[in-house]
Amino acid sequence: MAEEPFRPPADPATDRLLVAPIFILSPVRSGSTLLRSLLNAHSTLHAPHELHVRRLRVEFGTSLAERAMGALGHDRADLEHLLWDRVLHRELVRSGKTSIVDKTPANAFAHRRIAACWPDARFVFLLRHPASVARSWHEAGGGRRTPEEAALDALRYMKAVQRARGALSGCTVRYEDLTADPETQARRLCDFLGIGWEPEMLAYGEQAVLEKGLGDWKDKIRSGTVQPGRDLPGPDEIPEALRPMCRSWGYLPPGGGPEEGSEGSFAGERA
Repeated sequence: MAEEPFRPPADPATDRLLVAPIFILSPVRSGSTLLRSLLNAHSTLHAPHELHVRRLRVEFGTSLAERAMGALGHDRADLEHLLWDRVLHRELVRSGKTSIVDKTPANAFAHRRIAACWPDARFVFLLRHPASVARSWHEAGGGRRTPEEAALDALRYMKAVQRARGALSGCTVRYEDLTADPETQARRLCDFLGIGWEPEMLAYGEQAVLEKGLGDWKDKIRSGTVQPGRDLPGPDEIPEALRPMCRSWGYLPPGGGPEEGSEGSFAGERA
């Protein structure tokens, strides 16, 4: 089904309540709940559970309603954008903070529309070794997917994130760096967002929402502090379907070879 046309707000000053919202674009099972927990521990950032606002839809109950909205200059997508903005703004106001962070992984599939809805949005791209993502996605599936199916399904998200990185400016963070040196990565993010570093970010504490479908719910995230990540997969543990993405993201050298999967192979790529 073709994507419905959408456009930026006619007047951002009056059509949007949010100012510079922050979106974490990442594959599933890439550590986005950990990242949002660190950000949420900052005194100015409200990073709630996955909000899925882009799935909220507006329907015209009658043709007269559609005509009336058209006379005001609104099509269906415009009204949906108003709804999305109002929901996020209400959540931000209730938090008492100044900026909201949404980390819903499926947002990567709608990055163009999100950027059109909020022209001043800021983006953080979270990457993780593709084979680690696929393995974690398989484990989280409770047997519903084979390892091969999990890898292909996770790859859809990775490709969407890669498209978003090519289309949008932002800050790239790797899960492996975040778990190995959380302070350095948190400081990088604070610099990118123009806010001061707060040590409290590293001890984010128990989260109010730990529920499957709204974010990670496993023991690591429940610990309230950053836990070490898994060892990187060896070359023979990387499914063939994921090897091109591993190379694109710097987890394998461009031409492959015996050094594939060697320690530090992803170092140096930052956006």
